[in-house]
Amino acid sequence: MSKQDVQETTHFGYEQVPVSDKASKVADVFHSVADKYDVMNDLMSAGVHRLWKRYTIEHSGAKKGDTILDLAGGTGDLTAKFTRIVGPNGLVTLSDINGSMLENGRQRLTNMGIAGNIEYVQANAECLPFADNKYDLITIAFGLRNVTDKDAALKSMYRVLKPGGKLMILEFSKPVVPGLSTIYDQYSFKLLPLIGKVVANDEDSYRYLAESIRMHPDQETLKGMMDEAGFERTSYHNMTGGVVALHTGYKF
Repeated sequence: MSKQDVQETTHFGYEQVPVSDKASKVADVFHSVADKYDVMNDLMSAGVHRLWKRYTIEHSGAKKGDTILDLAGGTGDLTAKFTRIVGPNGLVTLSDINGSMLENGRQRLTNMGIAGNIEYVQANAECLPFADNKYDLITIAFGLRNVTDKDAALKSMYRVLKPGGKLMILEFSKPVVPGLSTIYDQYSFKLLPLIGKVVANDEDSYRYLAESIRMHPDQETLKGMMDEAGFERTSYHNMTGGVVALHTGYKF
């Protein structure tokens, strides 16, 4: 069998798919859930996702005049807060690979009266279309696990971050409290798809979301990947018993 006959695969949830197919499959999921995304986030996390995001913003160090990239920004929760922090002389780029999610974010933030210091860019995190050393801060909340080549994405983020800049990755991770994994599994694989079916009429997409969480690198593995990409002073902070972790790293 020639090399051409062997097609490299990657995980889409628990399913193995050709690497070339993953991005489109993930896109289909988020096209499907875009209109119900905010409602489902509240139901999935009992509203706790808002506390996780608030903690991220409070520890971001963002200030007036900063340039911030909110990657996989979806409907703009972080972006909305950051636009107020950076003020009229700053700039927040809300970027998402999925057009449906980005458009929902644009409509939502425009309806909130947020304009002037914000731009919307549809982009793939693996090959960001921005200049080197552009941003003071990059955040990616609940998006990295859906990226096919996470190493390439981390290197791309490193490239567009200014020297002295900071990367913050908020993502589902691995529970560290004894017994929590069993409860979390029951919720993720039984209740979550049911909620998706009832609220969004989309059981399969929410099953994928649960599976994608399990396939994401654990806390130490992701920290090591950030180190490999060039980030320094990398660390992570577990929240809700490790169900979610906030990783941070700097470019010097």
